[in-house]
Amino acid sequence: MLRSIRPILPVLASVAILMLGNGALSTLIGLRMTNTGASSLAVGAVTAAFFAGLTFGSLQCFRFIKQAGHIRAFAAFASVYSAASLGHALSDNLILWAALRFAEGVCLAGIYMCIESWLNAEASNKTRGLIVSSYMVTLYAAMAAGQQLLNLNAAGSPLLFMIISILLSLSLVPVCLTRSAPPSLPDVSSFSLRALYQASPLGLVGVFLSGGVIGAIYGLAPVYAASTGLGMTGTATFMTVLIAGGVLLQFPLGKLSDAFDRRTIIIGVCGALALLSIAMLTSGYGSWMFLLSTLLFGGISFSIYPLCLAHANDHVASADLVAASGGLILLNSVGSILGPLIASFSMSLFGPDGLFIFSAAMGLAAGGFGIWRTRIRPSPQASDQAIFRPIPQTTPVVAPLHADAEAPGKPAN
Repeated sequence: MLRSIRPILPVLASVAILMLGNGALSTLIGLRMTNTGASSLAVGAVTAAFFAGLTFGSLQCFRFIKQAGHIRAFAAFASVYSAASLGHALSDNLILWAALRFAEGVCLAGIYMCIESWLNAEASNKTRGLIVSSYMVTLYAAMAAGQQLLNLNAAGSPLLFMIISILLSLSLVPVCLTRSAPPSLPDVSSFSLRALYQASPLGLVGVFLSGGVIGAIYGLAPVYAASTGLGMTGTATFMTVLIAGGVLLQFPLGKLSDAFDRRTIIIGVCGALALLSIAMLTSGYGSWMFLLSTLLFGGISFSIYPLCLAHANDHVASADLVAASGGLILLNSVGSILGPLIASFSMSLFGPDGLFIFSAAMGLAAGGFGIWRTRIRPSPQASDQAIFRPIPQTTPVVAPLHADAEAPGKPAN
């Protein structure tokens, strides 16, 4: 195992350091905006700006990477991200913060593309699953751990922004010192929306709605925590448990979807999202039941995307797997832009609980659509389904790590 991932250890080290800072920054921004009296709508708009930058960067950063090379491009993106994170300490102006978040989203997309190119270059049919699993666990574990940096936050102090900037800058070191040859950037074309819908309607709808839920969680869960009086330590614990749950449940749910009809599992998971959203409203802030509900809610929320992606790939010819996955990842990013805007509107109507009213509605919508689809098209046999692989929601460059090159083609039906 160690031998298989040894070539990517410097990249994983950079990912870990980067995500420590990135995870803390996302939550810190929501908390700072709430503490300065910004409305949930304003927080939603700033969050949407970040995901708009991430989407734009996913479409455009490859041009700069091809011109500058992966190591120089990674250094440029990480340096700008580090500088932008310090910019939040200069002013509380919402337009400035939205502009900074857009720039940070662009830079993070470029960083993801560089990292995922290295991973693709090292992956083979034999090691692909191990590499993508190692990447995903590193990504989310570091992001969850980064939430504990919030305990260093002091009202109005720039200290935590400075620590985050230091971490983002240090993420350069392992990559810049690597002896591995820079990889080529994979050519990932994307399916059109029509082609994606024809191949897998539930995959398309589920991926889009999943993006909305995850985008809302990243941007507005800290607002929810602050508004319900959890305090800084409670908020850090809440966010850590929420993100950690996203890793813990993907593997068992994925195995379950391999053994049974994947569409039925997706419908069940979407129903569970609605039920757990209600549980979040009734379990009592800060109690053990609240933390258990948070863990399960995070696990279910983060699992919908890879399950729907796997379901879509069950209905796509093997030659088109990468293009279909790339298109679905972009669609997920678009959902991440709209989700915080809609969820923040829900919070403006219903208070902090509006976040989970929104997630419950998304779970019911996706589950209801899935039930309708079962009446339209029969499901493939479990034995004909591709093997589930958990995958992070980053950029289309990660798509080749998901595609099962050894699987036989699955015609649309």
